[in-house]
Amino acid sequence: MTTAAHRPDDRHLHPVPTDDPVDRADQPPRDNRPVIRVGSDPETIRALTTALDARIIPDTYVTDGAPVVVEAVSGAGDVTSGDVDVPLPLTVSVLRPALLASLLAEHTTVLSDKGEESPKRDVLAAVLSRQSWPGLPPMRRIISTPVLRPDGTLLQTPGYDRATGFYLAPGDGMHLEPIPDKPTTAQVNAACEFLLDRFLADFPWRTPADRANYIGLLVTPIIRPFTHALSPFAIVDATMPGSGKTILTSCVGLLVGQRVLTWTDSEDELRKSITTVLSDSAGAVVFDNLEEGSVVNSAVLARLVTERTWADRKLGTNSAAVYDNDRLWLATGNNLRTGGDMASRTVWVRLDPDCPRPEARTGFSIPGLDSWILDPANRAVVLRAVLTLVLDWTAHGAPTSSAVPEMRQFTRWARYVGGFLEHHGVPTFLGNAETARELDDDAAEWAAFLLRWHQLHGDTRLAANDVRRSAEPSAYSDDPWNGLFPTTPAGKLLSVKSLGRRLTGQVDRWRGDVVLRSANDPATNARIYWVHRASAD
Repeated sequence: MTTAAHRPDDRHLHPVPTDDPVDRADQPPRDNRPVIRVGSDPETIRALTTALDARIIPDTYVTDGAPVVVEAVSGAGDVTSGDVDVPLPLTVSVLRPALLASLLAEHTTVLSDKGEESPKRDVLAAVLSRQSWPGLPPMRRIISTPVLRPDGTLLQTPGYDRATGFYLAPGDGMHLEPIPDKPTTAQVNAACEFLLDRFLADFPWRTPADRANYIGLLVTPIIRPFTHALSPFAIVDATMPGSGKTILTSCVGLLVGQRVLTWTDSEDELRKSITTVLSDSAGAVVFDNLEEGSVVNSAVLARLVTERTWADRKLGTNSAAVYDNDRLWLATGNNLRTGGDMASRTVWVRLDPDCPRPEARTGFSIPGLDSWILDPANRAVVLRAVLTLVLDWTAHGAPTSSAVPEMRQFTRWARYVGGFLEHHGVPTFLGNAETARELDDDAAEWAAFLLRWHQLHGDTRLAANDVRRSAEPSAYSDDPWNGLFPTTPAGKLLSVKSLGRRLTGQVDRWRGDVVLRSANDPATNARIYWVHRASAD
């Protein structure tokens, strides 16, 4: 059960008429538990259904038609580093027969003519089989950090919030005094000074845009219910180990709850990991410490970050589950790159200490920041500063920015975050977007391939089998394409069929100043391709 500090603000049971099966008059003086009168199986089902819908069990809600209960998580322990899971202090448990039996025994006395009893499992299953629970408030998520409601007000009172369906459960030691809706100028200046001149001052940002992007990510989980915007994938990248990547991601994860995953190149395994992690309430998901030089290229991940909901089969079952995709997705690593559709769905935060031993640096504004941030009292200082800036922004009408680049599905996010940063004088948000294009591994490979194609064949129109044949070793060259021809993971040349599929996916997509064109050959009814280079016009 939840602790007293985490009780919702609407736990009072509905008034019960005298003929209700919940009998509060017939109770032993020493026991405050309400009595539920039961009889035959149908009578018991009706009595338990009425009692459950009347919230006779404290902290009960409904999610997607299923009754749930908010429970404390025991044995989680203190967080000892920034690269581990950071569970929330409470969890939402779906009521199953065994759990319902336990909670009924704890909070009620179930009486039949034979005395106190525990309802049979099939009776409990029948009670839980229905999906209409008008007396139970809807539960969307457990959160550990205040968030902006859709109306622009700040949800900062612990407990259940009817306006959002969120349950705010701050972690131990994360006590915050109420923050005014309109912070004073002195409070705003102090928050800016702390965040910019102390907390984030010593990270070796490659450019000011990298710092601005990070601050945007830091506020994203807080303002998301207000902006209702999809946020892109984020990569926190460095040139060297020990630069501070994990500290940055953990600063977010320690505030909103964090799940740390291991990156996998298997799309099926990645899909399963996503489905599993979305079933809990952690606000940030971090693929931590990818292998140096890794290419983040996943169709599954690209689909995830552009969809508001994630639908997949529940693991171990044949039933489908649908989850809100309201998490912040991040990855860390050294000298990472992107490929495929992930290039246009990724925001970069890059660090460059420009020294051989970044971990040996000294003279920090906050010494030992990786340990400092683990203290809940220190996290509360960071959170208060961030929330002060957010409320100052909303007090001024939550202005958006028209200066940010278009980001397809993420343009709404960019405009709100850009407006927040502009309001507080933080420049160059997303200013590294053009530089980040150089980190698109897929684009670089295709550009090199098409340039070599143009060098070898000019604008001659060729079928896929002609192109494939030109890559075969000859008497004049072992590799006419100089290693630029697409290959399988085993390093072999693509088959004609595979090459044709790849080429079709690249038609009319500019790669620098070159583009692949295609048409049907009327003589053979086969598709033919050629490369056009703008600089050759």
